[in-house]
Amino acid sequence: MSCFGENLKRVRTEQNLSIEELALKARLGIKTLESYEADEAMPTTQTILKLSTVLDVPASVLVEKRDRPLSM
Repeated sequence: MSCFGENLKRVRTEQNLSIEELALKARLGIKTLESYEADEAMPTTQTILKLSTVLDVPASVLVEKRDRPLSM
């Protein structure tokens, strides 16, 4: 089971970004981001790297399973 969607949503909300704002910054569609956050789709490695750059977090923060809340 993927943790990417949960991690993406957590980081996005911790940074007070709406899904629309993240879509604009990352140049991705809102529906695409919604499908990632719902774990209905998995992004390519290139897209993960793009999102980590836009969100200014290591890619590992987005893809690794966490047993505790993320701290930045």
